[in-house]
Amino acid sequence: MNSEILVDCDWVQERLNDSKVILVESNEDLLQYKSGHIKGAIEIDWVRDLNNQLIRDYLDGNHFANVCSRFGIKRDSTLVFYGDKHNWWACFAFWVFKLFSHPDCRILNGGKLAWQKKKLPLTSEVEDRKVTSYPVVQRDDKTDRILRDELLSKIRDQADCHLIDVRSADEFSGKRLHMEGYPNEGALRGGHIPGALNVPWGRAVDQETGLFKSVEQLKEIYFKECKLQVDREVIAYCRIGERSSHTWFVLKYLLGFKNVRNYDGSWTEWGNLVGAPIERF
Repeated sequence: MNSEILVDCDWVQERLNDSKVILVESNEDLLQYKSGHIKGAIEIDWVRDLNNQLIRDYLDGNHFANVCSRFGIKRDSTLVFYGDKHNWWACFAFWVFKLFSHPDCRILNGGKLAWQKKKLPLTSEVEDRKVTSYPVVQRDDKTDRILRDELLSKIRDQADCHLIDVRSADEFSGKRLHMEGYPNEGALRGGHIPGALNVPWGRAVDQETGLFKSVEQLKEIYFKECKLQVDREVIAYCRIGERSSHTWFVLKYLLGFKNVRNYDGSWTEWGNLVGAPIERF
């Protein structure tokens, strides 16, 4: 495992009083943070804090700098992301921060579940943070992100890349438009992008502990079973980009893929596009 990027509960405990280290909790369940979080952690919500509130896109450089400054984040801060759902949203927030090339971003292995399983303390107290002056950095939409038009071109040109659909088997087949337990809505058509492999994001995680599987286990899934090649481009997608950011993290930081990108438009965009090619079982 990449110990520089993936940290454990002991590492976090040792640095709870380190002002340079900022814990960032990001959840699907908005009550999680209020009901108890790691001491000193801030809450960043992907809808409220990271998204443009008018158009479907992320913040621009100016607004991102304002958000970071408001939360007391500096350019040299070490950010440790964690949350519920086996770090779905933590990886999503991590990915957005990497769009702005924040230098030191890490993930707490196992997320909030790992912390709770060790019976470590949580608090509902929200600490005041001193406002900082985060620099304006332009968002990089090329390195770790791919947009619709470029992906359409790759599909039509049959470009030499791996396309990974990390949704559930029922979503991939077209039986459902969302995973089980959620409203079956969000797109007009079901199915998957032609040529995609279905590798559900959760296969990378031990469902009991919430920890990432070992490198050997991950290689068994992505190299041996899926036959991914580390020197080929990989594009991951899901429904809105959060699950695929989890797989993006696994491939890039735990398995060392050099060119892996997240198509965050994902199925809510592709499944609504007029004329976009779709395969369905």
